Amino acid sequence: MIQIICGPCSAESEEQVLATASALVDIFADRKEYCHIAYRAGLWKPRTRPGTFEGVGEAGIPWLQRVRRETGLKVIVEVATPAHLEAVLKAGIDMIWVGARTTANPFAVQELADALQGVDISVFVKNPLNPDLDLWLGAVERIEMAGIRDISVIHRGFSFYEKGRYRNEPKWQVPIDLMRRRPDMRILCDPSHITGNREYLLEVSQMAMDLGFDGLFIESHIAPDSALSDPEQQIEPHSLGRMLDAIRIRSSIPEDEELSRRLQELRSRIDSLDEDILEILELRMGVVDQIGTQKRRGNITILQQQRWEEILEKTRSGALSRGLDPGFVEELFKLIHVASIKRQV
Repeated sequence: MIQIICGPCSAESEEQVLATASALVDIFADRKEYCHIAYRAGLWKPRTRPGTFEGVGEAGIPWLQRVRRETGLKVIVEVATPAHLEAVLKAGIDMIWVGARTTANPFAVQELADALQGVDISVFVKNPLNPDLDLWLGAVERIEMAGIRDISVIHRGFSFYEKGRYRNEPKWQVPIDLMRRRPDMRILCDPSHITGNREYLLEVSQMAMDLGFDGLFIESHIAPDSALSDPEQQIEPHSLGRMLDAIRIRSSIPEDEELSRRLQELRSRIDSLDEDILEILELRMGVVDQIGTQKRRGNITILQQQRWEEILEKTRSGALSRGLDPGFVEELFKLIHVASIKRQV
């Protein structure tokens, strides 16, 4: 059973909120066997620049109350201040989420945590804008210290200056590390904010499911092209249903004994190759130490830019000739280069 939290980026009007909710109820009626649905909508929208639609605020709360009454769906909204929290608690909203900009500010998180003292509500915490796992976990811990026990996290990707294929860089290793450190915590993926484009929602959602995520936090709008915020990343409800049908939910444990045996053989080969990599790194760093000694004797700078450019060019071409991702190999050698410089200091 996977958890699907879906609905519009922003609550724009009562008609839009109710029409989207009704359509989502219809598409999930035949998917109850593997999906548990809740309804999301933003009331207060933190936007990057002023002058854009920043949400309807408390005016939208009665619309969400009506969704609860008429559809039976649980509803969730983002809160960024104690005043937001007070309004949604008073209205009986079922769940809240803490947005990426708020998670990045420990003072803001602590204010919310203080306001949550003695409250029984489900809280979802999005990752901060930058890939700082401790900052993310710190926000979770502050809310835990307030006495909240039902806490989940949402991976929405990380901001970066140079825009690539996706709006936000997934950096999957960060949520993987979180799952290692907090295996007790449910984790959802927000493919809408990672991709910024509905065309890529399926591939990112599938990746999240393949990594063992517990569900999706996804933006769905009855008429996404006319949405007042982030229209490109929202998906129409029936298209969402078709997308969910296309996702393959895989088991983490193989049931077939032959498959299990074969996987174990391959993992043993990986273990052996990893040992080889470590041995090669040990030998390489030994040579680095010798080069550092010679540089100090000759009063030569540690960084030799031309030599570094030559290494980068060789690794790029070597990666291509071996069918490897040049970007990945370049990043790997950059890490090795940084470590080599530190040893020579």
